[in-house]
Amino acid sequence: MSRAEKVILTNMCMVYDDKGNILVQERVNKDWPGITFPGGHVEPGESFVRSVIREVREETGLTVENPRLCGVKQFGTRDGERYVVLFFKTDRFSGELCSSDEGEVFWIPRSELQNHKLASDFLDMVKVFEDDGCSEFYWSNESGEWKAEIL
Repeated sequence: MSRAEKVILTNMCMVYDDKGNILVQERVNKDWPGITFPGGHVEPGESFVRSVIREVREETGLTVENPRLCGVKQFGTRDGERYVVLFFKTDRFSGELCSSDEGEVFWIPRSELQNHKLASDFLDMVKVFEDDGCSEFYWSNESGEWKAEIL
């Protein structure tokens, strides 16, 4: 029996500064609209760290340094694939902020995040980014019912 499975690998990065601000993106994607952190797909053969640096640069104009893996999100797709989002965070960045086709990017105080229209389940994801006591946001489907867990 093979242990191999189809997997989609993606990333997301929480970029923050020393003034309590976080960089967010208002996504225009109809499948998952709202405020979230920048990120995207890991290309075949690409390292996870290089993929998040590339995605943040493509979507924000900023070059991040020293992104640190801080957790994961995973769920099963309708096609039977495992969809994995690798969570990174960093406070080291340079460049000029500019939006992309993915959506508008802007800085907000972290304390005001809940005052914005967020992508579904994004606040739960933020817990994993910020709480060193948890490392995974996991959606399971038990008997046709989706259940979210923070582990």
